[in-house]
Amino acid sequence: MGLLESPFNSLLCMLLGISFTVWFTLLLVFIVVPAIFGLSFGIRTLYMKVLLKVFEWATLRIERGAKEKKHLLYKPNTNGIIAKKPTSLEEELKEIRRNGSGRDLDGSSPTFAVSDIFYFCRRGVESIVDDEVTKRFTAEELESWNLLTRSNYNFQHISARLTALWGLGLLIRYCCLLPLRLTLAITGVTLLVVFTTIIGFLPNGRMKNFLSEKVHLMCYRICVRALTAIITYHHSENKPKNGGICVANHTSPIDVIILASDGCYAMVGQTHGGLMGIIQRSMVKACPHIWFERSEIKDRHLVAKRLSDHVEDKNKLPILIFPEGTCINNTSVMMFKKGSFEIASTIYPVAIKYDPRFGEAFWNSSKFGMVSYLLRMMSSWAIVCSVWYLPPMSRQEGEDAVQFANRVKAAIARQGGLVDLLWDGGLKRSKVKDTFKEEQQKLYSKILVGTHEDRGRS
Repeated sequence: MGLLESPFNSLLCMLLGISFTVWFTLLLVFIVVPAIFGLSFGIRTLYMKVLLKVFEWATLRIERGAKEKKHLLYKPNTNGIIAKKPTSLEEELKEIRRNGSGRDLDGSSPTFAVSDIFYFCRRGVESIVDDEVTKRFTAEELESWNLLTRSNYNFQHISARLTALWGLGLLIRYCCLLPLRLTLAITGVTLLVVFTTIIGFLPNGRMKNFLSEKVHLMCYRICVRALTAIITYHHSENKPKNGGICVANHTSPIDVIILASDGCYAMVGQTHGGLMGIIQRSMVKACPHIWFERSEIKDRHLVAKRLSDHVEDKNKLPILIFPEGTCINNTSVMMFKKGSFEIASTIYPVAIKYDPRFGEAFWNSSKFGMVSYLLRMMSSWAIVCSVWYLPPMSRQEGEDAVQFANRVKAAIARQGGLVDLLWDGGLKRSKVKDTFKEEQQKLYSKILVGTHEDRGRS
């Protein structure tokens, strides 16, 4: 019996050895080496085109089946509120007073009308029914099926063929793509830690900076392949330059990898422990990233001083900042914190827009932890996105930091096809600030005072 087991074990070991050799050879030749040199064989693009054809067929088949069975496939687009053009507070008050008392805000009306209350009541009800803030923190629902159960919960079982196709996709994603992506992610992170630690022992100078940039680009490009990310970069002539600040809308933690795989940046963030802490300590040895302790990050003056000192040195990499401070669901851009716009530096805006048909990139941090989120990302079909480098912008004369931030935000929203919102993304976890309420009160009082002054002059 022992004589029979020995040849079998030897054959099994030999087959496993050959399998691992072939696996890592293919990995090295078709993914790692092209990533090092920034090359592509077009495999991912072909993969994306095939997926689109499959999604199109599956969606048409499921729509036809739903129609035959009279199932509701998509949620209604309307929420019961009649859409109207945005109008100002003064215009709406005029309309309400005209309908209620026949008098207008033209000097003949009183400084205050009881009918004004109805405006604020209506706006309050509309805000509750159609909350434009909280719905920015949930994944957008697709109107096509991408063979992911989480893509649209209204899709019902239609046929055995579609179910078999979904099952085949499940096997491909979890049994083939996920192990490959995990291998690439571990490879990219390991190389980043090892190489940046070694480069950290070199003396400061051009050689160290050159090697640091090449290593960062190589490792980030490997990590991009770990997500099967297909990225289209537009207007590369506007890429951020040393001594500036790059600001972008924020959808996912991988925004950093998406941008850093096309150029080198100095990262800004809070120091962490564990694996993230090891990565941060190794990176800062090779490149002047800006890491803050938990107690330091609350000191606005200290943060501004560190950032200002960095951008004053034109030999240092541009700083990468996400001014929203939280992840938004790929449909909108919310309020930019003014801190990075108070520094006298050139701002390089960048717009990022993901294609949700292949996988949902939005990170709902209140629902999923980082490990769970990354698992969902790596088990999706792919991450497809477009990146636009916008022309550099500077603070204009007489423009404060808030106005400058809003102007940059509007440019990013316009380029990325996103909704430009004034709300603070921090409302995901906190209440509306009293200052916002005071602004509405001041606006209303200004209208009343203006009405009173007009009546006095007449």
